[in-house]
Amino acid sequence: MKYLFLSVAAIISFHALGSCSKDSGGDAPAEMPPKNIVINAVVSSDGSGKVDFTTTAENAASYTYEFGNGATEVSPSGVTTYFYTTTGTINYTVKVTAKASNGLTASATKAITVTKTSAYTNLVWSDEFNTAGAPDGTKWGYDIGTGSNGWGNQELQYYTNRPENVICEGGALKIKAIKEAYQGSAYTSARLLTKGKYEFRYGRVEIRAKVPAAVGTWPAAWTLGADINTVGWPACGEADILEHRGSDLNKIVAALHYPGRSGGNADVGTTTIQNATTEFHIYSFEWTASTLQFFVDGRLFHSAVSTGTMPYQKNHFLLLNLAIGGSFGGAVDPAFTTATYEVDYVRVYN
Repeated sequence: MKYLFLSVAAIISFHALGSCSKDSGGDAPAEMPPKNIVINAVVSSDGSGKVDFTTTAENAASYTYEFGNGATEVSPSGVTTYFYTTTGTINYTVKVTAKASNGLTASATKAITVTKTSAYTNLVWSDEFNTAGAPDGTKWGYDIGTGSNGWGNQELQYYTNRPENVICEGGALKIKAIKEAYQGSAYTSARLLTKGKYEFRYGRVEIRAKVPAAVGTWPAAWTLGADINTVGWPACGEADILEHRGSDLNKIVAALHYPGRSGGNADVGTTTIQNATTEFHIYSFEWTASTLQFFVDGRLFHSAVSTGTMPYQKNHFLLLNLAIGGSFGGAVDPAFTTATYEVDYVRVYN
């Protein structure tokens, strides 16, 4: 009876295992791509270039927009607002790729017509950086030295105007940070500015740039009040059009610094984009007597109201620099040797 009992138990075990295997295999859900993609677009009629998008699809976990002008954006919800910046009435084909949680994708397109009118159509100043060699000395000067000169943020670099640190090559300005012992600092880089050469009040600034990926880098494009030598900072006012941190890739920061809102208490906006370190993007600042707005690739991501008590009713000048470390850049990768911040152009419209 003992051997009979074991045989029966083995048979029962065999059937039980077979049954479980059959059920788990037969009931496994098939991996399906998204389907039934519907793209809705509400185009603003006010000439702002604004379009509100909502995309839905079955079995979708995220959506990637291609706006028909080279700009892209990932939207987990499928809802986004985009500002087209090219003036005129233009037809665009928008492509949306829906992605399922299993990685499978499906795409759909939608044709839209956008009218963009702008008060900023007159190009009043620019540098395309098309002449090889040193940057144009009629447009740019340099801050030379370290933060001990009064404009540092515990940064680690020594700013120079050497061709090793700043040069125009291949139609772009290249600011190069290098790990090297120089004038008592462990790194070198460059900081360019139009102070004393070009100032402006109101209008639109566009900077097409590609930022470095190395941890510890801190590239920036910004403005300062032209009266900084008289009133000091932050009374002069500062507008940061682009800041990026190598330790937080693809997160773009814009900020306003002025009395009561400076340093760690600045008026800050952020957005996350794709490929900031491998592709050029357009970073823009629209400035009127009453508003300050910041865009990436035509998409508004930060705005503020400017009042008469704020230092944005007077001339500012432009700055481009690549810092290492400091209060924003943070700790530097011990393996860091060099990094390059590339600027394709800087343009000012009114």
